Amino acid sequence: MHSEPLSKIAAALRNGNKRPSDLLRYASERYATTETTLNAYRTWAGDRASEQAAAVDVIMSSGIDLGPLMGIPVSVKDLFGIPGLPTYAGTNTVFPSAWEAAGPVVRTLLSQLGIVTGKTHTVEFAFGGLGTNPHSGTPVNPWSSPDKPRVPGGSSAGAGVSLAQESALLALGTDTAGSVRIPASFTGQTALKVTHGRWSLDGIVPLSPSLDTPGLLARTIADLAYAFDAIDAGGKSGIGSVELSGLRIGVVQNTVWDDIDSSIAENTQQSLRLLVKAGARMSDMTLACVDEVLAIFGAGGLAAPELRAFLDQSFPERLGELDPAVMARVRAADDITASDYIRRRANLARFGRTAVRAFDTFDVLVSPTIPITAPAIADVADTEAYRRANMLALRNTALVNLFGWCAVTLPTGLDSYGIPSGLQIIAPPMQERRLLAAATAIENVIGSGPEMLGSPPLA
Repeated sequence: MHSEPLSKIAAALRNGNKRPSDLLRYASERYATTETTLNAYRTWAGDRASEQAAAVDVIMSSGIDLGPLMGIPVSVKDLFGIPGLPTYAGTNTVFPSAWEAAGPVVRTLLSQLGIVTGKTHTVEFAFGGLGTNPHSGTPVNPWSSPDKPRVPGGSSAGAGVSLAQESALLALGTDTAGSVRIPASFTGQTALKVTHGRWSLDGIVPLSPSLDTPGLLARTIADLAYAFDAIDAGGKSGIGSVELSGLRIGVVQNTVWDDIDSSIAENTQQSLRLLVKAGARMSDMTLACVDEVLAIFGAGGLAAPELRAFLDQSFPERLGELDPAVMARVRAADDITASDYIRRRANLARFGRTAVRAFDTFDVLVSPTIPITAPAIADVADTEAYRRANMLALRNTALVNLFGWCAVTLPTGLDSYGIPSGLQIIAPPMQERRLLAAATAIENVIGSGPEMLGSPPLA
């Protein structure tokens, strides 16, 4: 596609060397060519997006600049309200029109005249890390072999696929336990999970309001930083880099390497060796309270009771229609008492206060993003196989949400199955700018995804 960074594409739009309609035309061609195979979108904006792009052509040609995302094609996870586009939240029935109302994150995108290409598929109510959905079909990981389609990662299942498909240059998702980082890692993209509370959840169908965060997926860390600054500060602050020679990196050793595919481990270690060679100050470390928070997560965490409460209050009729993989965890919330829930919240907050002391010693922490390859869709049709793969896919990323931190993922290569693997970089609460600066320095050493991976076979 347009292989330049978003910053250069934006500059070309402003000097007239590119037009928003050119970007949207190419995105539409890529959608038309590959969507039957990949199934990234629940709702494609189609003619509406083309009309908007043509209008933005005229506005930009007159010298009006409404923000960094002006004219950029952006896919949006089908949990966000977009005026005029239906919201399904991964279910089998459209939500009432009130759920089309835009919240602050989408309003920022629309106020800058970003072009919404459509609503991408999500796991039902975002409750799953693999990306499967029996209602509307599971998007296909574009790195799959044609005879063995693999999951794209979830719950922002179509988001990473839309970037690999080149039907969008940026994707909006949400992250409750890894839901932007997992699909980004499995599809060779980058993603940012912001600190809980940094960006508003208004206008987004909830899974777990105590843990939900909006998030971004992009082709590179450079694009991720550009988009974050556009939404967070209107593009007025910018994200720099840091010197690797002064960056203190803690390599988490406990739990995150357990049950890891050997080729993913090697990809991660090779990336870390490159960072050491480039001068990073790297040390192994043991992260406190990992077993304790994962025990809470494995017992349903906060998401199961909070989603059950939302359904009971707003959509009780949907309980009997849930995806069986989602229904099993929602029904399990019946066994969680009010005192259990309150105790879980208090314990997670206490464990977070203990674990965050790691950043007294390190600027960032790193781990493999996901320890396993993307499973074949057919292999997780079995309930128990799904449960095991889902928990492993979510394990390393969920730690960040449970501790209340922010994190990114970026590619480290292809595993032995030809599926991308990722490096997770973690920072303390509200330190997204420091995180992105560190990730920029790391990407500059190990290489960006498009340079490293090449093109997916199915895209």
